[in-house]
Parts: sequence; C-alpha cells; structure tokens
Amino acid sequence: MMARKVTSQDVARKAGVSQSAVSRVFTRGASVSPDMAARVRSAADELGYRPNALARGLITGRSRIIGLVVAYLDNPFYPDAIEKLSTVLQAQGYHLLIFTTGKHGIDTDRVISELLDYQVDGIITASINLSGELSERCAAAGIPVVLFNRAIPGSGLSAVTSDNLTGGRKAAEFLLAGGHVRIAHISGFMDASTSRDRLAGFRAALDRAGAPLHALVDGRYDRATAAEAARDLMARPDPPDAIFVANDHMALAVMDMLRFDLGLKVPQDVSILGYDDVPMAGWPAYDLTTLRQPTRRMVDATVDELMAKLDTPNRAARRIEIDGPLVVRTSARIPEGYTP
Repeated sequence: MMARKVTSQDVARKAGVSQSAVSRVFTRGASVSPDMAARVRSAADELGYRPNALARGLITGRSRIIGLVVAYLDNPFYPDAIEKLSTVLQAQGYHLLIFTTGKHGIDTDRVISELLDYQVDGIITASINLSGELSERCAAAGIPVVLFNRAIPGSGLSAVTSDNLTGGRKAAEFLLAGGHVRIAHISGFMDASTSRDRLAGFRAALDRAGAPLHALVDGRYDRATAAEAARDLMARPDPPDAIFVANDHMALAVMDMLRFDLGLKVPQDVSILGYDDVPMAGWPAYDLTTLRQPTRRMVDATVDELMAKLDTPNRAARRIEIDGPLVVRTSARIPEGYTP
C-alpha cells in the first residue's frame, strides 16, 4: 500500500509551530527566525515532507514558472542560452517551462496560447514572432513578455538582442581591411529583425567604402540551405573571395561544404566569417572568425527586464541592444598589422 502523503500540518505538529510558520519557512524571502527554520526543516526531513509548489502558487497567485518559447534547438546558440536563462532564473526562485514550435508548420500563437494555460508568471520568446492579437491577450492576462534575440518593431514588447547593426558593420570592415573585393553574404530569415539588422550594418559599411555587395543569398538559418548556397556561390564565374554568414550554425556547414565537397582552402581561397561564437566555432577543426553574441549579458538583461515587468506591469517597453566583440581566429584572412 502507498504511504499517506505527509502534509504541512504534520510538519507543524512535529515541530510545535503553526501551519503558517511551516509555509513561511518554505517560501522564498519570507521572514522567519533561524531557530524556527531549523526546527521546521528538521521535522520536514524526518517526515519526508516536500512543499507543494503548485498549491502554493494557487494561494499566492504566482506559479514561479517562466514560459520559454523557442523555434528549434539544433542551432547550438540556443541550448547554451537556455542553460544560462535557467541558471539565472533559478537564482531568483523561478523555473523554465520550455515549448518548441519547430522551424515550419507549427502555429506559434497556438503554442503560446497553450502555454498560458499553465499559469506561467511571464513569457520569454527566443527568435519567435508574435501576432498583435496574442500580445494583447498576454497583456490582458497580466503576463509580461520579453523577446530574446529578436525584436518586433511596433509590438510594444521589450526586446533584448546583440547590437546586430554594429556586428554587421564590424564584419564588413574586417573583410575589407583584409583586402577582399568580392564579398558575399548568406543571410538568415529575411523576415527576422536579427537578419535584417546584420545585413543592414554589413551593407552600410560596404557602401561607405564604395564596395558593392557581391552576392546575397537567404540561408534561412538552415545548415543544408546555407551549404547549398555556398556551392552555388562558388560555381559562379566570379565566385566570392569572402562570405559573411549570418550565424555560426550555417557558417560551419559552409566551411564543411567548401573544404570537403569543393576541395577549397579556408581562408586561402575564400574567407568565412560567422556570427554568435558558439562553442564549436572555437574548435581547432573550424577556428571560425565570428561576431560574439554576449549571451550572458543578454540573458541577464532579459531576466532583469522580465522581473521589472512583473513588479511594474505598466512599465514601458524597451529595446536593449548589447554590443559584442569580433573574435578573430583563422577562417578569415587577417589584415596586415591587425590588432584587436
């Protein structure tokens, strides 16, 4: 037979305190004396008691759960970012409930609508677009939303991204300084703010230098698409001598295509520059020159903004852009006399 579940009343009787005292001991930030806390925790350990977080959430009106909606996880930037988000939120007494929408075919609005049924305290979306109707539903339910690594102009939602315009500019300036004259770009989804901003910064720097953008291909943030784009670019009569790829996930696939399928040397035949600085970018097999997204700073800013919105629901939306460095390795020609 199953043992009877131990309740807070059982702990209170054993510790010789009130049930409300037991509740305060297991409530983060509640006022309780060290002696009482020690007695209650000792009784709880002896009885095998665990507080019911869901029941407490019904009483307090806070579930201490933050919903995270992310399109997909095959891009290694996101598992790293999610791990950091989870760590920072746990330090503040919150936990993540993760929903994925997939790259294609799943209605993001439906996924987030289902997420609302879990009574989450707030929502973070990672590279996801929301409709205006869903944003209004979240606002009406008192659930703040913060966008991570994506901004939606005119949405009224706070967003935290790297400084993509500046990153694109740095990429162009580095390749130009290396003496490249046929510089191509494999972008991400062109309906994503990250892709548009990286391209805008990149193109603006080329224009200022009087250098045309040699070729532009939408890689759709997909490895296979980016690899085929690289094959097509190098088959042209005037192939590029440098390619700026909109994220490392695609850039690594591009390098594999160039070296192993086409027999080209990187950077002797063509320089490759990425964006994100995922862990694999630093592996000796790739040694990818890339723009680093300052992930931990972006995560801290996202959590700070969400906590501020929980405390002040009418807080105005903010667009937070955080600059990251160019990490120079060996996949792109290093300009003569270059110093970081």
